[in-house]
Amino acid sequence: MAALVAAGTAAVLAVATGGTVTQAATTGKPEPTHTQIQLLAINDFHGNLAPNSPTSSTGNVNGTPAGGAEFLATHLKQMRAAAAAKGEQSVTVAAGDLIGASPLLSAAFHDEPTVEALSGMGLEIASVGNHEFDEGWHELLRMQTGGCLPDGDGQNNQNSCPDPEKPFMGAKFKYLSANVFFENTQKTLFAPYKIKTFKDGRKVAFIGMTLEDTPNIVTKAGVEGLTFTDEIETANKLVPILKKKGAESIVVLLHEGGFPADPRAYNSCPGISGPIVDINAGLDPEIDAIISGHTHQGYNCTLQDKAGAPRLVTSASSFGKLVTEVRLSIDNKTGDVDRAHTVANNQIITQDVPKDPRTSALISKYQTLVAPIANKVIGHITTPSISRTQDESLESPLGNLIADAQLADASVVTDGKTPVAAFMNPGGIRADLASNAGAVTFGQAFTVQPFNNFLVSMDMTGAQIKTLLEQQFSGVNGPEAPRFKVLQVAGITYTWNPAASAGSKVVPGSIEIAGQPLVDTTTYRIVTNNFLSDGGDGFPAFTTATNKFFGGLDIDAFADYLTANDPYTPVPTDRISTGS
Repeated sequence: MAALVAAGTAAVLAVATGGTVTQAATTGKPEPTHTQIQLLAINDFHGNLAPNSPTSSTGNVNGTPAGGAEFLATHLKQMRAAAAAKGEQSVTVAAGDLIGASPLLSAAFHDEPTVEALSGMGLEIASVGNHEFDEGWHELLRMQTGGCLPDGDGQNNQNSCPDPEKPFMGAKFKYLSANVFFENTQKTLFAPYKIKTFKDGRKVAFIGMTLEDTPNIVTKAGVEGLTFTDEIETANKLVPILKKKGAESIVVLLHEGGFPADPRAYNSCPGISGPIVDINAGLDPEIDAIISGHTHQGYNCTLQDKAGAPRLVTSASSFGKLVTEVRLSIDNKTGDVDRAHTVANNQIITQDVPKDPRTSALISKYQTLVAPIANKVIGHITTPSISRTQDESLESPLGNLIADAQLADASVVTDGKTPVAAFMNPGGIRADLASNAGAVTFGQAFTVQPFNNFLVSMDMTGAQIKTLLEQQFSGVNGPEAPRFKVLQVAGITYTWNPAASAGSKVVPGSIEIAGQPLVDTTTYRIVTNNFLSDGGDGFPAFTTATNKFFGGLDIDAFADYLTANDPYTPVPTDRISTGS
């Protein structure tokens, strides 16, 4: 197959070996014997309807303010109109995590506003990401089919179908998930693929692929009864089926991704690494392009397939800051993608275009509905914000605050047993804690902890806690430093050695709980969230704990702590240290 290149006068192409080459790009002008189709793609939107602060990493691309559903909708319309003016047809797709871990504006209404907004801006097909399971697979099915939850007004700060005159109708776009099966029937949760037939008879097949590791990073109850299979094997099995149905052009919408060496190079992929490299190398060469996500990176590159031919692999960052425009050039004789004349471009969703009126009206409606909850001041901080950025030991000021809040939460005290240590997963801390001149609102706190996880107290022996701490640097969280996942803690201190081997990184004798050395045979009452309690994020030690008791929501503990300690001053990051 001919090379598939990124748009521009020259494209830096990352090959499967990790090296890069520079190759002149084609103009992308369709040959007379070809049909050109516009494919617009997003990923990892996470319910970010309103623009984020342009000074935050979530609100700009290389310094350019970017994102916001009102602007995304306009850009999509403009890009489709430009394609139509050339006689090209268009399809809009997504590669997962459209909902989940969302700001309060969407999360307060179970992400119904985001599904409405994306449906309204013409999204047609989306793969299911891991965060689509944040409220469980039953709720995900409701996102597709519609209907209202009997949750009352504001129960757990959420309200399904707040407008009784307009019930939730479900997504107009189609979710796909080829590798998620019901254990009892072996049927897929959603359709594995969709074949779109364009007006000229050209067929393009889209395979939806969910992160295989989803059960490890969502709550156990959310995926109970489901099986997640290997992305490569699942997709490859579908190729002959799709070809028999007349689809020679095949695109995978994959919720897994990679990491370019330079994260600012959103329209190329210098030195790309990560799971996407191996997945691309294993996928059938008949698959013509991979639209990826999950890692929140922007890249536009060509990786060699296992037949040695270059194949397009893209990702549009996150939060609606980029949209990938692919112009698929299809050979009318063979019905297959001509990679030499297929081009891609990651376009920044700038905020210098008119806001889409329909999307603006939807956002305004939900902003009014959420205002009483979002704008309530729950406390004050003595600094402009509190950072989740980790120090050398991988401890953060915000992590300490959250762990302290969980340790102080009265809802997890049972039978007179009060937890003496708390553990918080860093991936559950989604943003720095912002303030309005020191005043913290519930909405700002929710942005930090948007999952509505329950707190769980439990008994663990000293030996189990040692095992837990080593799992921060081993298993799925190691042995390489980029994979380390250091829990944020309260009530416990220890030292770990970066130079030590996996399984032996915690310095012997350094662990103390409540100021006393940890004893292997002593039982300690600890608290964490239900996600970690189920062994999430690669911490199976939590599943060996006993006498578990479910308390209240983590966000409520966080808010209550800020109120009880008003004003709050960040404490030193001196609970975890490095050394030998």
